[in-house]
Amino acid sequence: MIPRWPVVLLFAMSGVACGDRGPRVAERRATDSEVAFAPSAARPTPEAAPPSEGFAAGGPIPDPAVAPAVDSAAGAMIIRSGRASVQVDSLDAGVRAVREVARRVGGWVANVSLQAGRDQTHTATIEIKVPAARFDEALAGLRPIGQVESVDVTAQDVGEEYVDVGARVANARRLEGRLVELLATRTGKLSDVLSVERELARVREEIERQEGRLRYLRTRAATSTLAVTVHEPLPVVGERGSGGVLAESFREAWRNFVGFVAGFIAALGTLVPAALLVTGAAVVAVRMRRRFRAQE
Repeated sequence: MIPRWPVVLLFAMSGVACGDRGPRVAERRATDSEVAFAPSAARPTPEAAPPSEGFAAGGPIPDPAVAPAVDSAAGAMIIRSGRASVQVDSLDAGVRAVREVARRVGGWVANVSLQAGRDQTHTATIEIKVPAARFDEALAGLRPIGQVESVDVTAQDVGEEYVDVGARVANARRLEGRLVELLATRTGKLSDVLSVERELARVREEIERQEGRLRYLRTRAATSTLAVTVHEPLPVVGERGSGGVLAESFREAWRNFVGFVAGFIAALGTLVPAALLVTGAAVVAVRMRRRFRAQE
């Protein structure tokens, strides 16, 4: 006769195993359901985001827990821009020199504004884009062009914003993966499936918007903007054949005198009638006064 206690022990172990597995399966299903239909505020926290491989363009977005710190000295996430004013002997030569500086440091000319009218100071503003690592070299290249009158450089640190946006994208991608997995295995009502699809579309739209911001920050940090204004010296004497500054001053004085005489003549059209009226009124008043005295 076979003893009964091994059979009883086997059934007890099977019951314990099944009882332990049941709550786990129920807990996993409840978690998936909560993630699928949770509002946007219930997204995974940054600590739950998976690690990434770095700041490489087009690669995974860095997790703030493992992403390398933004080095301000290296200028990785520093947006630098500047303005400079240079006095040159010849405007054309100055513009060509600025273009050469941009080419030498690996940049390019973005915008050009030129003013070379007859009665204007010849001025040109050239906006160049240069690699951020060679921004100081571009500034130093302006000294041989002419007399550097002013330099204004600004720097904006966007490293904190970059890491913050990267963490948001990492969390959104994690939620996107879970939604895709849930949508592939979900069976039930059509309304539930449509709810999951709408949430997935919203998450993907958020990912695209945040990734666009990351690309913008990377581009701005990698390329600096330098606006260079070159101008010729202010003329000390007049043009050839004009007689110089003194002759121009005499001509201006004569024009002012003629203008004064013309204004006086124009004013006579108002002053003469007014004087005639005042004189006539005075004569009438004197005659009436004499008549009153004669009657007395």
